[in-house]
Amino acid sequence: MAKVPLSKLIKFYVRFTPSYSAIGYNLRSIFWRNRPNQFNGQTWLVTGGSEGIGASAARQAAEAGARVICVARDAKKLEAFAQSVKSPIPITWLTADFSRTRDVHRLLEDIKVGGHSFDVLVNNVGIQKHQMILTDEEMETSFVTNILSHHILVKGLLETRILKDNATVIEVASGGMYNHKMVIDDLNITDPARYAGPRAYGLAKRAQCMTMGFWKEKAVYPQQRFYAMHPGWVDTASVNRSMPRFVAILKSVLRDHDKGADTIVYLARERPDQKRSEAIWFDRKERTTHIYAHTPNPGVSAHDVVNHLDTIAAARMA
Repeated sequence: MAKVPLSKLIKFYVRFTPSYSAIGYNLRSIFWRNRPNQFNGQTWLVTGGSEGIGASAARQAAEAGARVICVARDAKKLEAFAQSVKSPIPITWLTADFSRTRDVHRLLEDIKVGGHSFDVLVNNVGIQKHQMILTDEEMETSFVTNILSHHILVKGLLETRILKDNATVIEVASGGMYNHKMVIDDLNITDPARYAGPRAYGLAKRAQCMTMGFWKEKAVYPQQRFYAMHPGWVDTASVNRSMPRFVAILKSVLRDHDKGADTIVYLARERPDQKRSEAIWFDRKERTTHIYAHTPNPGVSAHDVVNHLDTIAAARMA
């Protein structure tokens, strides 16, 4: 992996630290008018819900009266988290490894058998890998985990109407997408010579925003909401594993889990109208998905991305 020039690193931190760190959150939150969370009668599904941002969103929803089902790979972590939350309705959980599409299909079947119906889906599960790792389904791990499995889950829940007619879907994306133009054929790079972890991650996160734009425009039920959000720079276990240098530099100003989950809970509570077809929400405000001139790609639409994901998913089911 090429070494990033010091001048570029300095420019990056100077530009984004005041906004994406806890500094930006603390300043913006001064002007927010907060209403209490009231999720009584709702049922939430939170993927990546055993720790970090997902666990914080799950806990806040449960404490506000929602019935919450968390999904992650590790049953012991899920059980420990569920037992740690004191809420009117205990958190329950299901296991699934989002790096395997067959696990997501099994999860969909488990949900059907359980007779569940969801008001809110928070698709939070995600990883960033430095080296290319193929799954036993012969796909790149971060592609499957960060976008393909997300899409399979959303589409499956919509087609079976397990997502209610007024449901809210929230994808936890990332500012890691901002430097990357969508190139569909690069979403699932399986050539080690061409693979770059940050780019694979960024493309998947951009695809999350595009798929939410697709479902927003295609929605059969006008009361359904589809959002992508950016949590800011959060001190999570995942970030510590994948970006230890970043954490070492910014440890004192990184957001905690509740700050990272704040916009998730805000979107679920307020369900604001979104003006753009494709947007990313950050600190309770709708924002553009492009901040650099080189990233828009008019030749690739959200429909193209969804068709590509559907084609790959169908091939794995054949």
